[in-house]
Amino acid sequence: MAKLSVELQRYFFDEERTYKVTLGDIMELARERIFGFLLVILSLPSALPVPAPGYSIPFGILLLLLAVQLIVGSQTPWLPKNWLNHSISLEKVQGVFKSGLPWLQKIELISRPRLSYICTSFIGRMVIGCAIAMMAISMMIPIPGTNTLPAIGIFVTGFGLLDDDGAISLGGLVLCIMGAVLSSLILILGYEVVKSGVGLIKDYLTGN
Repeated sequence: MAKLSVELQRYFFDEERTYKVTLGDIMELARERIFGFLLVILSLPSALPVPAPGYSIPFGILLLLLAVQLIVGSQTPWLPKNWLNHSISLEKVQGVFKSGLPWLQKIELISRPRLSYICTSFIGRMVIGCAIAMMAISMMIPIPGTNTLPAIGIFVTGFGLLDDDGAISLGGLVLCIMGAVLSSLILILGYEVVKSGVGLIKDYLTGN
């Protein structure tokens, strides 16, 4: 089976394509690699060093839905039909993949089946699903710093699922833990700043 980067290059750049594509079109490339494929594709825009705006919340919702299905042991993902038929500008998709393909190619150089039980066993996929669910929720928080690292964690974990590479998925889980810690710190800091600001305003209004 051709590498993911090769299939994406062929589908989106080498072949004649209409000006719009759908998520269903993209899923046709995946076949049995569907879960890992979708996790990689949907996390890629937010995982890039210069994220594409507007993707974190809708793609975070999709990633959360996929994570829940991993947790309950689904082998084939389900997505609402209207989501599959929703069209996306080919130009936007090409812009994302143009930046992301070099990153895919670098990971593909080291990816191979190993520690496969992490990616194929029920327990392993449940743990991966729980980590992805937390990162997907973090991606949907509209606060700077709470989506890039979680998206990178999902991207790397999903890439491990593509080739049943448990070592890469473990690395992705470590990134997910780091993302959870970072997001928690940002939220705590934000809460304390808001709390202090409200206190200062209250003191000013009461003349204290």
